Amino acid sequence: MNPLQQKIYDRFVRYVAVDTTSDPASTAVPTTPSQISFAHKLAAEMKTVGFTDVEVDEYGFVTGLLPANTDKKAPVIGLFAHMDTVCDYSGKNIRPRLHPDYDGGNITINADKKMFLTPETDRSLKLCVGDTIVTADGNSLLAGDDKIGIAVIMTLAEYLTAHPEIKHGPLKAAFTIDEETGTGIGYFDVEKFGADFAYTVDGATLGDIDCGNFNADTVTFRITGKPCHPGSAKGFMANPVRIAADIVSSWPEDKLPETTDGEDGFVLFKDVEGGLDSAVLKGIVREHDLAKFEEFKKMLEALAEEKRRKYPAAKIEIEFKKQYRNMRDILKERPQAMELLEAALQENHVQYRLTQARGGTDGAQLTLRGLPTPNIFAGYENPHGPYEWLSMNWVEKAFHVLESIAKNAVK
Repeated sequence: MNPLQQKIYDRFVRYVAVDTTSDPASTAVPTTPSQISFAHKLAAEMKTVGFTDVEVDEYGFVTGLLPANTDKKAPVIGLFAHMDTVCDYSGKNIRPRLHPDYDGGNITINADKKMFLTPETDRSLKLCVGDTIVTADGNSLLAGDDKIGIAVIMTLAEYLTAHPEIKHGPLKAAFTIDEETGTGIGYFDVEKFGADFAYTVDGATLGDIDCGNFNADTVTFRITGKPCHPGSAKGFMANPVRIAADIVSSWPEDKLPETTDGEDGFVLFKDVEGGLDSAVLKGIVREHDLAKFEEFKKMLEALAEEKRRKYPAAKIEIEFKKQYRNMRDILKERPQAMELLEAALQENHVQYRLTQARGGTDGAQLTLRGLPTPNIFAGYENPHGPYEWLSMNWVEKAFHVLESIAKNAVK
């Protein structure tokens, strides 16, 4: 690795040593106390790399200002990355492993567990020959999503502070809570932050720019049954476990995550708990097109009504909760963020794709609340599991794209 990559990597290693797994079942803000303690560690570091007005607010958001070093006119640009990691796989005891000078073959994550990355299954590896690849050790996720984003932003601030000849306007950083649960950014004070537009550094493959995203809600079915002894259940019992299974199996197979891609929407049934008294079935609804999104919800409501008729002894309730909406149209109406970003990508010879993310970022909610915030690549792949990896060359490209945005925004 070159010295810049080494600086970013060293920060990343320190950050992933702190377990900041978020908890979607928690009602606390943030959902786990480890995010608060990590926030204070980041705040202390921000003060050493040039940020002023550093603050950890009551919810755990960390913010700071890198002051302008020019009198020329420039917008206030925000840079975001999230502190939490997903609860789908362990975020404890993360041990990054370096695989320098990748030769194009298989990469061993954990030989004992027979865990490998291969260019056949991970096609992006073919783009990384000669790069330094980083993985975990097979016992945890890597937390590139999104602690590498934090490391890039922090290193950029340090670099700009050390190089005052690079003129830039005011840059504001925010490290956020509970992005993985989709709930944290709702507590963020956009008006107080005071940016004109922003970027989340929370994407994957080199050149992927998320300027649109799914519309997203959660869906919950609550099923109250009618239990009795199974020997005398005929015509009486209503079994919530069976009803939940029937709901899942009745959803169209061509509208599932494993059968869709691109801008196709889906419903994912992800959690079920219960017994003969009651059961709770939870899922998520995703669709890029708002009209199709509302149609999905009507289909789910119709499915609930169908099962009420089929199981009249049971009580079946359905509830939707809003998560985020597609930011595409707002970014078109306020194009400055995208114009600067595309110019920076071209300046750094990054072949890019303007994509509709099959997921959500804090930027989606920020955009809908008045702060246009596209999402740029951070350099990781396969997030949310033990096969996560990142390319340090991709990470460095993200750094230079942000540097170009900062300097090119000055007029």
